[in-house]
Amino acid sequence: MKKHIYIYSPSSAVRDKASFKRGIKRLEALDYEVEVDEAALAAHQRFAGDDETRLAAIHRAAASGADVALTTRGGYGLTRLLPGINYKAIAKAISKGTQFVGLSDFTAFQMALLAKTGALTWAGPALGEDFGAEAGADDIMQACFDDLVTGQGEGSGWQLPRHAPDSIANGAETNGGRKHGEYTIKDAMLWGGNLAMLTSLVGTPYLPAVKGGILFIEDVGEHPYRVERMLAQLLQAGILAQQKAIIFGQFSNYQLVPHDKGYKLASVVAWLQSQVKARVLTGLPFGHVATKVLLPVGQHVTLAVEGRDAFLLWGHQH
Repeated sequence: MKKHIYIYSPSSAVRDKASFKRGIKRLEALDYEVEVDEAALAAHQRFAGDDETRLAAIHRAAASGADVALTTRGGYGLTRLLPGINYKAIAKAISKGTQFVGLSDFTAFQMALLAKTGALTWAGPALGEDFGAEAGADDIMQACFDDLVTGQGEGSGWQLPRHAPDSIANGAETNGGRKHGEYTIKDAMLWGGNLAMLTSLVGTPYLPAVKGGILFIEDVGEHPYRVERMLAQLLQAGILAQQKAIIFGQFSNYQLVPHDKGYKLASVVAWLQSQVKARVLTGLPFGHVATKVLLPVGQHVTLAVEGRDAFLLWGHQH
């Protein structure tokens, strides 16, 4: 029996119809049964339909019985829907086997659901930018997605960068310049996602209070000083002090300027390491980049580091 993928649009309107169509064709070519929500291509201002339309789409996704509910794209729009979401219905759908997958703006939905119900979601691809990419879907992303759908995924590994060039997307020193060493953090909740979305939820009932967790972060188009400013807010709100590890994913598509005078993303990592007791790691292949792993948000995991090799392990989900 084919695995059932439900495509819906809870955030920004789909403007790139070509990538939307390519994404559906690629999923069908991978032998998935693809069901497209009736409002997937709706548009109202910058949104994929007005608030009621997008709320209804989320609830249809929950009622679809699909193996995976996959967003078309991120952008913006979920934050304003958070008070109206039926979290119990979403959690019930997840308990029956529907996996909710997305990134970027989707972080708001994931955090709210985790705060309200403790239900597990997945940080992963979107239809358009990933499956619909003009250059083709990334092999690693596709393999991780297949692992999720088939229930085979047990973890992800990556190599910690050795040097600290301008962008963590190209690698950066971890632990404030200290050697990586070997250590294991067991039974810690993995949570996080897009840094701007996480920061926007501070002080609301939609940010889960995670103690002893492993926080992963990523963002796109944010200058390092803006990244630091957001991290400073999380730090000063007392959130970072409660984590056992903070993992930088990919911070992509930003421009350094002459005024920076050597201040770069690696500077932010070093500053953060000086402020927290938590382990700070970099290089996680997740974010607004083609090569991305899938991560179980709300799952208790093990983080193991051996030299430059890092592993997030969670075992079978089914």
